[in-house]
Amino acid sequence: MTNNDSIILFQSEGKNVSVVIDPEQDTVWATHQQIAELFNIDRSGVTRHINNIIKAGEVAEASNVQKMHIAKSDRPVRFYSLDVILSVGYRVNSAKAIEFRRWANKVLKQYIVEGAAVNERRLEQIGSVASILSRSNEDMISGIANVLQDFTSGLDLLDRYDHQTLKKPKGEVPEWELTYRDARAFIDTMQFGESSELFGHERDDSFKGIVAGIYQSFGGIDLYPSIEEKAANLLYLVVKDHSFTDGNKRIAAALFVYFLEMNNALRTVSGSQRIDNNALAAITLMIALSAPKEKDIMCLLVMNMLAR
Repeated sequence: MTNNDSIILFQSEGKNVSVVIDPEQDTVWATHQQIAELFNIDRSGVTRHINNIIKAGEVAEASNVQKMHIAKSDRPVRFYSLDVILSVGYRVNSAKAIEFRRWANKVLKQYIVEGAAVNERRLEQIGSVASILSRSNEDMISGIANVLQDFTSGLDLLDRYDHQTLKKPKGEVPEWELTYRDARAFIDTMQFGESSELFGHERDDSFKGIVAGIYQSFGGIDLYPSIEEKAANLLYLVVKDHSFTDGNKRIAAALFVYFLEMNNALRTVSGSQRIDNNALAAITLMIALSAPKEKDIMCLLVMNMLAR
């Protein structure tokens, strides 16, 4: 932080780029020119990336773009938030952008590593509080305990994922079988605003193989016997195999929900969803970012989320 309310976002080869801080909105703002300097690309490239980011709905234009008056300018200048800056940084292929991504990943990893021990202690403390509150005869207090226990069970699941101690849950026996024809008909009904003409277009026959693959058996024994295991592998394979020219992640997530619904496994006995929209979006993105060697642990995570 400096006296003129700016912050050094990134330093490369002795060159600093300073951007405006907005403490009220918890973000920073930069112009086209500053973003171009940061990633060593021309302004037209910045404009193209920003337009694509906004068009794709990656960030909301209303809250991430604003006009400000600056010295020596006779008209307001467009400024872009930190979310836009980061999105551009992860799209550009310049040497500076690659350096920036390495720096950003290092910073994120540092936060994660340093926060792990603190989070573990907090998890234990929250669990103890929930246990004590649950003994109360007051409905309101015991209700708070239930919320805390749900929260800690989610954190505990992530902790077991981090330490690779997840185990395969027993799961439920499927009542309904997904066929390629069913899947294709379902995909053809999907609409996501202004989807491209390539949405749902199959590159080859790999998608047929995925649908057939979740029902494969060996020696008469189903390789993926439970609903949860079939659903997890369906989600993973559709995301990672890129069978479609456009929309792989959206199709994977939607098919995952469709498969669970048709097997009467999307909701619990009480009627609540076994996996909510935010969790589904997060796990789909985690799968997309995961390495091939992490397939088993990613599928285990999905299965445990469903079982929980």
